Amino acid sequence: MKMRDNFGIHIVSDLYGCDPRKLMRMEEIKKILETTVEKSGLTKIKSSFHQFNPPGVTGFVLLAESHVAIHTWPEYGYVSLDVYSCGPPDGSFSVHKRIIDFFKPKKASTRVFTRGKLDESHSYTDIKTVSHRT
Repeated sequence: MKMRDNFGIHIVSDLYGCDPRKLMRMEEIKKILETTVEKSGLTKIKSSFHQFNPPGVTGFVLLAESHVAIHTWPEYGYVSLDVYSCGPPDGSFSVHKRIIDFFKPKKASTRVFTRGKLDESHSYTDIKTVSHRT
C-alpha cells in the first residue's frame, strides 16, 4: 500500500464573465453539481442549496471525501467555486473541469492547495500568527 504524503486537493476558483441567467437557476446549478460529483466517482452524502432574492444561489454537496461549494452573484457574472476532496486527485479535477465547462467563464482565477501535508516542515508553530489579522 502506497503511503500518503497529504490528505487531499483543494481547488478554489473565482469565475468571471459567466452568463447571469445560469447563475440564477438553483435547480440547474444543483443538478450540474450533483451530476459532476457522480460522473467523477466521488460519493455524495447530501446536498443543500438556497435561492436568494434578488437572484443568486449558494449551495454545497457534502461528499464522503469532503465537499463542493458554490456561491453565485448574477449581477456581477461571478461564481465562487470550492472543490475539496481527500479522495484521488482526479476526482477533484474532474468535478472542477465539468463545472467550469458548464459556466463557461470569460476569465477564471484558480488556486490549487495540497491539504494536510504530512511533512510539517513548512507549518507555522504559532497558530495566532495566521489566525488573527494585525
